[in-house]
Amino acid sequence: MQYKNLGRSGLKVSQLSYGAWVSFGNQLDVKEAKSLLQCCKDNGVNFFDNAEVYANGRAEEIMGQAIRELGWKRSDIVVSTKIFWGGPGPNDKGLSRKHIVEGTKASLKRLDMDYVDVLYCHRPDTQTPIEETVRAMNYVIDKGWAFYWGTSEWSAQQITEAWGVAERLDLVGPIVEQPEYNLLTRHKVESEYLPLYTNYGLGLTTWSPLASGVLTGKYNKGNIPSDSRFALENFKIQENMKALDVIALLTPAVMEKIETVFQSKPKRPDSYR
Repeated sequence: MQYKNLGRSGLKVSQLSYGAWVSFGNQLDVKEAKSLLQCCKDNGVNFFDNAEVYANGRAEEIMGQAIRELGWKRSDIVVSTKIFWGGPGPNDKGLSRKHIVEGTKASLKRLDMDYVDVLYCHRPDTQTPIEETVRAMNYVIDKGWAFYWGTSEWSAQQITEAWGVAERLDLVGPIVEQPEYNLLTRHKVESEYLPLYTNYGLGLTTWSPLASGVLTGKYNKGNIPSDSRFALENFKIQENMKALDVIALLTPAVMEKIETVFQSKPKRPDSYR
């Protein structure tokens, strides 16, 4: 396993991470979660992702309990969670200062942790001033509840606005974005975000690399295999780790052949001629 800095920060994260979306709480109990998490760690994974909305908070509870029972040193792992959808109330969702502060405290309680390493804004909130969100995320960092903050599925313009506020107020900007990225969804990562990598050192932790399993070919005939993700979330960790062995094989020639099949590479902003 290789470890890379998350954006321009000094935080080292494994190339592969484990996410609790539609697994913990929905299909896995603590015993099964412990087995999966330990398998990840045995294979070098140190980055574990969650969100307040996953299984309505139960995913955070299971992950926290599993990590505690496994006896891991907190300093050995990187834990992230995401804030946006916290409940049915009018102030239980979004990125207001109220929900960011209260949602973070609730997530930490469920995780049974003093802090998370990375706190994401799970989606952009067009009903809350961006300055309020940036100030609130910095408040969380100042309180020691998170070390870094990031975004998920924000546009380049929204991330740029957040950085503009942060720089104007001498605050911490978002160091990482978590977008969907696969052969069917490429525009943000390969085109829209390009200036952000240079201007702000934006890091990426992408989700849905197989387009929720569509790219595996399992669903081509409209059938849903009984052991598939659509039917049951039960990732095989050891099998997923083999993805690291493929990286060295993705030569320019191979990538060109893949592009010939998918024809999904986005055009750069300066090449619309």
